[in-house]
Amino acid sequence: MRAPVAVSKPVTYRIVPTAFLVVYALLLALALGLGSTYWVLKGDPPLGSLQIGPWKAWPSLGSANADPYMRAILAQRGEVPLAIGEGLGFTAMTDSEGRPLDSACTYRIGSVVPTARLWTLSVYDQDGRLARSELGRSSFTSAEILRDGGDQFMIALSRSLQDGNWLQLPASGNFSIVLRLYDTPGAAGTGLDESVFPTIQRVECGA
Repeated sequence: MRAPVAVSKPVTYRIVPTAFLVVYALLLALALGLGSTYWVLKGDPPLGSLQIGPWKAWPSLGSANADPYMRAILAQRGEVPLAIGEGLGFTAMTDSEGRPLDSACTYRIGSVVPTARLWTLSVYDQDGRLARSELGRSSFTSAEILRDGGDQFMIALSRSLQDGNWLQLPASGNFSIVLRLYDTPGAAGTGLDESVFPTIQRVECGA
C-alpha cells in the first residue's frame, strides 16, 4: 500500500501598507528626538566644558558663540550666565577625590581661589535651589570671608554648626557648590590650573 503523499500548503505573505511603515518611522523618530532632547536639557551642556579638579565650567556659556544646546538649557532653567567680560562660574558636584557631595558629610574647602576682583561661593541643593539654612546664609563672598595671617581661608560645609566660616548643608541628599569669579583674567578659561583652585576635602560622614 502506498503511503499518502503530504501536500504542502501555499505560503502566504502579509503585505504591510506603505502608509503604516511611514507613520511608524515618523513616530519612532519623534520619540527618539523628544527623548534625547529631554535627556540633554535635564543635564549639563554636552559641549565646551572646562574641567579643573572637581570644578567644571563652560567658558562660552555667556557668549554670543554659545551652541544651541547651551542656549536651550539656559532657557529651560531660566538662568542668566556671566558674560565673557564679567567672569566665570564653576560648579562642583564631587569632592577632590571624585566622590559625590553628600549632605550627610562634613567638608572643608580652601584655601586659595583664582585671581578675581570678587568671588562668591554658594551651596545649592539637589534640586538646583540655594540651600536653606538656620542662619539664612547659603553663600560667602571674598569681601566677608574670614582669613588667616597668610591671607588664606577655610570654609566648613556641614549640617551642624562649625567654627569660623560655615555654610549649612541641606537636611539630606546630594548638593553642589558654585564658585563664581568676577572680573577675572581667566574669564575665557585660559591660564587656570588646579593649583589655584580650592580643594574640597571630605572630613567625615554621619547617618
